[in-house]
Amino acid sequence: MPKWQIIHEHDKCIGCGACAAIEPKHWVMEGDKAHLMDSRKEGTNEVKEVTELEGNQEAADSCPVPCIFVKKIQD
Repeated sequence: MPKWQIIHEHDKCIGCGACAAIEPKHWVMEGDKAHLMDSRKEGTNEVKEVTELEGNQEAADSCPVPCIFVKKIQD
């Protein structure tokens, strides 16, 4: 089964809310920035592994700044 890693560079987030509007199962607005729900912290980044991509690629594509990245994890 394929897996993807979602990386949110939280310090670069401008809080536009596009990710939360597109994929509310994984993204929520907290204060003036987006938050990747159920993620772990790696420095200032939020990281989460998922088995279904759902709308996370669309959330990354809709972000006006490059702060959301989707990477396929090799099995």
